[in-house]
Amino acid sequence: MDSVGDAHDNAMAESFFSTLKAELLSRRRFASQAKARMVCCSYIEGWYNPQRLQLALGF
Repeated sequence: MDSVGDAHDNAMAESFFSTLKAELLSRRRFASQAKARMVCCSYIEGWYNPQRLQLALGF
């Protein structure tokens, strides 16, 4: 992270949400908010690796 007020602070988060909107949300319509939430959660779980390498190695 850079110092407070720099434009680079949120670059990674903004990039992720831009990709989420472009690849997932803009291409389909959802029957309910619950269905949209489930699809978003599945996308995030696929993008974000919940298994930490240090834990797998026993550290």
